[in-house]
Amino acid sequence: MMKKILVVIITLAIKQLVFSQDTSAVKIQVPVLMPGMAGPLLPNPEPQVFKTGIIGDVYVSGAISSFFQMQNGILPGDKKYQADICNSQVFIQKPEGILQFFIQVGSYSIPAVGIPYFRAVKATDIFYGILPQGYLKIAPSKNFSVLAGKLPTMIGAEYTFSFENMNIQRGLLWNQENAVNRGLQLNYSKGPLTLALSGNDGYYSKKYNWLWGSATYAINTNNTIALIGGGNTGTTTVSTLATPLYQNNQQIYNLIYTCNTGHFTILPYAQYSTVPHNTKLGTAQRASSYSGAIFVKYGAPASGFSLPLRLEYIHTTGTTAMGAPNLLYGAGSNAWSVTLTPTYQHKRFFGRTEFSYVQTNNITPGFAFGAAGDNKMQTRLILEIGMLF
Repeated sequence: MMKKILVVIITLAIKQLVFSQDTSAVKIQVPVLMPGMAGPLLPNPEPQVFKTGIIGDVYVSGAISSFFQMQNGILPGDKKYQADICNSQVFIQKPEGILQFFIQVGSYSIPAVGIPYFRAVKATDIFYGILPQGYLKIAPSKNFSVLAGKLPTMIGAEYTFSFENMNIQRGLLWNQENAVNRGLQLNYSKGPLTLALSGNDGYYSKKYNWLWGSATYAINTNNTIALIGGGNTGTTTVSTLATPLYQNNQQIYNLIYTCNTGHFTILPYAQYSTVPHNTKLGTAQRASSYSGAIFVKYGAPASGFSLPLRLEYIHTTGTTAMGAPNLLYGAGSNAWSVTLTPTYQHKRFFGRTEFSYVQTNNITPGFAFGAAGDNKMQTRLILEIGMLF
């Protein structure tokens, strides 16, 4: 099945490169709304559009990229060197009219600092399947809409897939957040204020007991501030790689500020999460995480070059002796990281390298890096090359 999907994706990519107009499909200049992208990579400005008559215009775009990694502090099950097709995805959407939809299909990996890398074939299977996101959207007005399906999370400053973000790998803060949830979301905007409310299954648990809310205020065209929060309204004992037990039972909050000035984008954000003591979870002591990150991106659009930098720190509370849950590298551990990602994009093609360093402290032996889990640091060097078609 995965090979067939990859063949379809590559065929669509080649068709997009050599496509000539006919009666069923034409090239147009249109902003494709999904998937969300933080830059510096820019989506194809000329997605393929199909005139479907009664349904309306349907746009098709996609992403293909390869991934090469070298690292030390290797975690059990991981490798010092590896290569992978980390994205082979197609996006099908109707972003106009009262009835809209978005479908994302294909394979993917989800590289993140400080945790093992799962190859795309395995990641697709153990996380969100070959349709990681897809939803229907009813938009009776430009100010109000309702979404239902597999939705991207509201929380955090980073998206799920590598090509969507400033850096190839997601960060330490992202490791506390969810990525995809199934549920219902309401959106409303008025002037500079945008509000959203969602009821969903949190960390992909199939238990619909999570509530999310967000408020975003555009101070002006270059400055935005957002407050986001959510939590499990009950207790859920599901535990998988896609549904980490403790994080799926927490409350989590973000304060995010975005500033665009000249060639720079500056995005600092703070995050707080807390997991209760609960006998059903096996936690005798509450544990929390306090963390912050700053993204700085320098971009020179005329040259196609950009230089994103991410700095972050996370501190967790609690002790193993008192029965606190492990949220990081042992109860009460902390860590910081730096990630630098020189990027170049020419039309639909891109290439970027990445250096990342993670330093941990106050670890519990067996929960950090290296074969024995007692190494406190990890360094990675990554190359990603691909095409946004």
